[in-house]
Amino acid sequence: MTQKIKRAFLDTEDGQILYRIGGEGEPILLLHMNPRSSDEYRELMPLLAEHRRVIAMDLMGFGDSDKPPRMYTIADYAKTAIALLDELGIEKTSIMGNHTGAFVSGEIAASYSDRVDKLILGNVAGFGEGGQAELFRLYEEGFKIKEDGSHLMKRWLARSRYVGSAELNHRWVLDDLKCFGHPLYAVWAVGNYCLDAPERFRAIKCPTLIIWGMDDVKEFEKLSLAKAGDRYFLSQAIPHGKVVEFEQGTICMMNQIAEEVAQVLIPFLNDSE
Repeated sequence: MTQKIKRAFLDTEDGQILYRIGGEGEPILLLHMNPRSSDEYRELMPLLAEHRRVIAMDLMGFGDSDKPPRMYTIADYAKTAIALLDELGIEKTSIMGNHTGAFVSGEIAASYSDRVDKLILGNVAGFGEGGQAELFRLYEEGFKIKEDGSHLMKRWLARSRYVGSAELNHRWVLDDLKCFGHPLYAVWAVGNYCLDAPERFRAIKCPTLIIWGMDDVKEFEKLSLAKAGDRYFLSQAIPHGKVVEFEQGTICMMNQIAEEVAQVLIPFLNDSE
């Protein structure tokens, strides 16, 4: 039986946060990439909800959550995730983050270690100084609304090589467009955090699963954002982390291969060691 996922809102001091929730049992919090929303986990949530209480939030500035009142840092995003857990009465949870969400998840595990049971980090790029510079360039460029509407087709074509589904691409573009006319909050946050990430992540002691979509890794290298080999900083910072690679995993892997991802996540979450 497919588990029903509900939508709800949380009022915080900085604005309203949308979150999706479903299932019963031990909790897991899912944090999405930039510029997506909790919709990134639409296919994965029902699979995990057969075993867990699953929560996925729209980070502030994304999806149907409010725009933050200032530029948000990764630490700010971590704080709002903790606020959501407090509201739900969750003292300790497993957390999974992908891309931007993984940086936030790692910061939560480093700063609020008593709140994290197990950690899953997806596609944490090793940006380095060159990647950081490219992130700041993208931030300065921003998502600008064009009079001729050309920004609409540009976003549609951005993932045409690997999405493989018009319906999925439509969902991505809808998330994209909610970010237009506003600063690229997460790009700025990751840019200011990425060089400190190796040191921050060394503080992570909880059981950790590191997952990679290898097509995603190669795409980041093509875009001059992160060299494929630089991702190994994560295993060096978290030597106890278990690593799983999905050879065909694209940047859309949470939507495209949700069943394969769940088959890796569920045994890790259920492992009592």
